[in-house]
Amino acid sequence: MQKILLVASTTGYQVHSFADAASKLGVDLVLATDRCHVLENPWGDHAVPLRFDHPASNLDTLASRGPFDGILAVGDQPACVAAHIAARLHLRFSSPSAVLAAKNKNLARRRFRAAGLNVPHFELVRDPRAAARDAQYPCVLKPVALSASRGVIRVNHAAEFEQAFARIQKILERETDRSIQLESFIPGREFALEGLLTNGRFQPLALFDKPDPLDGPFFEETIYVTPSREPSAIEGAIVDTTLRAARALGLSDGPAHAEMRVNDRGVWMLEIAARPIGGLCSRVLRFENGASLEEILLQHALGRDVSRLTLTSGAHAVMMIPIPAAGVYSGVLGLDEARAVPGIEDVAVTAKEGQLLVPLPEAASYLGFIFARASTPALAEQALREAHARLRFQLTPALAVVK
Repeated sequence: MQKILLVASTTGYQVHSFADAASKLGVDLVLATDRCHVLENPWGDHAVPLRFDHPASNLDTLASRGPFDGILAVGDQPACVAAHIAARLHLRFSSPSAVLAAKNKNLARRRFRAAGLNVPHFELVRDPRAAARDAQYPCVLKPVALSASRGVIRVNHAAEFEQAFARIQKILERETDRSIQLESFIPGREFALEGLLTNGRFQPLALFDKPDPLDGPFFEETIYVTPSREPSAIEGAIVDTTLRAARALGLSDGPAHAEMRVNDRGVWMLEIAARPIGGLCSRVLRFENGASLEEILLQHALGRDVSRLTLTSGAHAVMMIPIPAAGVYSGVLGLDEARAVPGIEDVAVTAKEGQLLVPLPEAASYLGFIFARASTPALAEQALREAHARLRFQLTPALAVVK
């Protein structure tokens, strides 16, 4: 039986999707996470404990569970760890330097600029007061090392700049890299492209429209719809720019999730990550042979040819249900009504009762996911909006802690 190592920071629902796919394919999936190495199998998942802060120290820990025929990662930091492991074990994956550049917003921007891609003005903020005085507004402040729009804030004048900078600093208090980058705001329509890299060649799997405007002050993603409603020339430009961005970073093998904006000046790459789409979003993708995205990624990691796989006909759409305000989640009403909307395939509430939920920019989680399929992208999008309108989430404001 072939064996694949899956590196992840948690054992959440995305990991379970890979486990289900591996079982279907008859592949032995070995999970490796950054859990405490002292505890013996605390979650019942038989995961290998890894040191994410010292990737080179993990090889001895992995030796007893190998050899491995392939490697995958869920999340940005796990992808960096997987790249180091792959390089030492001679498994197919992008290089550690390429994956690090993809994760770091400043390194990525520098490599995009060197490759001649459209790049906004960007700089690391050393002196926030001077930067606020000299900035061209509107602009965007973002942590260099965080993902999923966490800590990303648009500012329109100097007073907002200083407030946003202080807010991001607080978000970064427990982070190792506390760098904050200033970028000029890029107007335009936003998209996401899911694909695979094989020896430097890029295979697009799905191009998603993001129909909700993402103009700030925060950049919470909500709806993804595929196929795109853009003309073929725009779609081609997006795919071509993604390939150029991957080459600029040095990414060569494995899943790629890219996000970009398009305006009258062309395609602007926001980021391209060495990992698949996050959360439960992958469930929206269904391929002609009935395979899930996770099945395709596992086969690709084993070196199998998946180049002929295409999405099933029709439109596929997912909504990441936004958190409207901070509070303790206690339940949801209207779930059956939402699931009864024509075109809705499922409504998955991932928030747990008693869980404290915080919206962007401090956190980057969602209440759950809504999935729709229809004959056209417009109908799939409409179904998502109708289903969401029928949901009534119950959130109780959290009591402040008095010190």
